[in-house]
Amino acid sequence: MGLDELQPEMPAEQLLELAARAGAEAAEVFQSRSLSRPVFFEANRLKQLESTQSEGTALRLWQDGRPGLAVAYGPVEPQALVDRALALSQLNEPEAIELTTGSKVFYPDVGEAIAVEQLVGWGKEAIALVREAYPESLCTAEWECEAESTRLLNSEGLDFSYTDTTLSCFLSAEWIRGDDFLSVSDGQIQRGNLDPVALAQEVLQRLEWAKENVPTPSGRVPILFTSKAADMIWGTVQAALSGKQVIERASPWSDRLGEQVISDALTISQHPSRGPFSCPFDDEGTPTRPLVFIQDGVLQLFYTDRTSGRLLGSGTTGNGFRPGLGSYPTPGLFNLLIEPSAMMASATANKSLLDLIASLDEGLVLDQMLGGGAGISGDFSVNVDLGYRVKQGQIVGRVKDTMISGNVYTALNQLVDIGSDADWNGACYTPSLIVEGLSVTGRH
Repeated sequence: MGLDELQPEMPAEQLLELAARAGAEAAEVFQSRSLSRPVFFEANRLKQLESTQSEGTALRLWQDGRPGLAVAYGPVEPQALVDRALALSQLNEPEAIELTTGSKVFYPDVGEAIAVEQLVGWGKEAIALVREAYPESLCTAEWECEAESTRLLNSEGLDFSYTDTTLSCFLSAEWIRGDDFLSVSDGQIQRGNLDPVALAQEVLQRLEWAKENVPTPSGRVPILFTSKAADMIWGTVQAALSGKQVIERASPWSDRLGEQVISDALTISQHPSRGPFSCPFDDEGTPTRPLVFIQDGVLQLFYTDRTSGRLLGSGTTGNGFRPGLGSYPTPGLFNLLIEPSAMMASATANKSLLDLIASLDEGLVLDQMLGGGAGISGDFSVNVDLGYRVKQGQIVGRVKDTMISGNVYTALNQLVDIGSDADWNGACYTPSLIVEGLSVTGRH
């Protein structure tokens, strides 16, 4: 599988030339292409093989300082796209033109493609392992290899491009016991290889923990967020670290640079080349680089694009990303890592999820949830989709009809422990962690 199987892209150089001829004083072309062949399993059997491809081109130009953005998916007449962008520019107010200067750089392709036959084999192996232990379960799965290519070209001479190939898988097991319905799921995101045995073992462990339904503990008890569930917490932190939110005075950390904002046991950073994804430059053409936002709990830096960096006086951190082709760049994060601080590194080394559970006399393990996470205020209230009660260091069963509420910032300042089981949830690398300060309500 390769991106060379797609149709040729719209010529970006031609778009820049046509825009200049039409009177645009500056222009940029952003192109994105992807090709994937996902493999789907349903009710324990291979359901279908697909081939999915997408191509998109975004042209942004300025005429008389007024920006215009036009997007095309698939083949389109270049002049028509230029005309559309020019027409839209007349509806906007003038703004500062901020384009990155540069030269032509083709960054090395990262990752390798895996044959569909291998994906099918992995899927069958994982399902077989689950059904060997739970023959009455129904498994759904998706295994995928996706190649994505990005190119950014502008009138200041910049021409950057790279291709990224990532593997991912998802496995869900449904177990119906009379009126009791249980759904357990997990997944992996990797480069080069996926591990169906490890994935099946994660699902099997959770099915074992959920064999018995038990009453919900009430009041305030320690909550253990698994690495899968902890992603909810970091969505709020990412928002609070955004330079755009600082400018709008929405971030509670706007005036707290240099101060401790979370537990001193945590360090939060960005590493564009670690993990299953790579990103050598942002969507404005600024090279990305490792950044530390919170060091040992102390706020060090906000992430910015060119516009927010100029308004804050700090300059861009190389974090200008487009939410979609039809959007302007805005501050965004890529490959966020949550790790123990230097003072905690030795204490948390080799501390598995089971070790964290064993440390609790009474508590609740949150593994899957229903509903959205917390907003930038940090306040949240989520229904537990899959959670387990802990007594004297042992999981005693699954809790149902349970809600957890509290505040993310409060919880991160009442951190009890961190695991060494960090895993990727999308582009966020997070371990399991135990926090206090949250309220639990449910059926007793």
